[in-house]
Amino acid sequence: MKTTILDLPEEELLNPGNRACAGCALGIAYRVGLKALGRDTLLVVPPSCLTVLQGLFPIAATKLPSLNVTFASTASAATGLLAALKVTGRTGVNVAAWAGDGGTSDIGLQALSAACERGDNFLFVCYDNEGYMNTGVQRSGTTPQWAITANTPFKGKMQPNKDVPAIMAAHGIDYVAATSAAYPLDLYDKVKKALSYGGVKYIHIHTPCPPGWGFEPRYAVKVGKLAVETGLYELYEIEKSQLRHTGASLKLMEKRRLLPVKDYLRAQSRFRTMSDAEMEKIQDLVTRKWEGYFESFDEIEGGE
Repeated sequence: MKTTILDLPEEELLNPGNRACAGCALGIAYRVGLKALGRDTLLVVPPSCLTVLQGLFPIAATKLPSLNVTFASTASAATGLLAALKVTGRTGVNVAAWAGDGGTSDIGLQALSAACERGDNFLFVCYDNEGYMNTGVQRSGTTPQWAITANTPFKGKMQPNKDVPAIMAAHGIDYVAATSAAYPLDLYDKVKKALSYGGVKYIHIHTPCPPGWGFEPRYAVKVGKLAVETGLYELYEIEKSQLRHTGASLKLMEKRRLLPVKDYLRAQSRFRTMSDAEMEKIQDLVTRKWEGYFESFDEIEGGE
């Protein structure tokens, strides 16, 4: 059964005051994600926008114990916490790492990959605002093609973004999910489900960033929903190697109707140098991909 807003725990594990930018979608994701994790949780956080949002002791916005670590060591530190809990006989405590896309797809990838190979039992969450936003909006491995950052050419990034959930799924771990800060209930359900599995669990959160992407703070949720409704970003989960779309992406499969990709791209100034022809190339890629999804969906529905 899907969670409704009335089903969410009333206890807040994130204080209302924090240092995040106005309209930061990370605040939505973090607040709801912590509700799903519960009070018996230890957090591991590398340098990122999240360290700014939650602050440092003794004025941290997060009510849970949080270990601040170096960029490359997030997954390694989570492994260390697991070892410490084992030695002290502590059970029933969740260890959750929350890192940005830079600390996940780039600097922290080798430690995360090694933890997957070992089968360490923790949740790794990547909130993906598609750049090194905390240090001035530099490009990362997940920055999309054509997006302008502080260290890209005039036309923006030339390379496509990394598909990190696919990289994680290739490790053969039991649970991988893609979700969005614009769909907090989908995120809540996926965090809860992830905790039912052993080993490393991975959740990727699409997290709109007003100053880094170039839109008004009040439109963070709108921009996040446009990414999904245009088919550019998908909500799904991979359980034991079986992929299925969820939430708004599943509804798109049923309705067979996507919004134009240009609606999403033109809502952000980081894509301002894209030509109509370049937007059409992106549209063609998305259209072909979703036509394949529609065919597979029809085959499954017909088989039932």
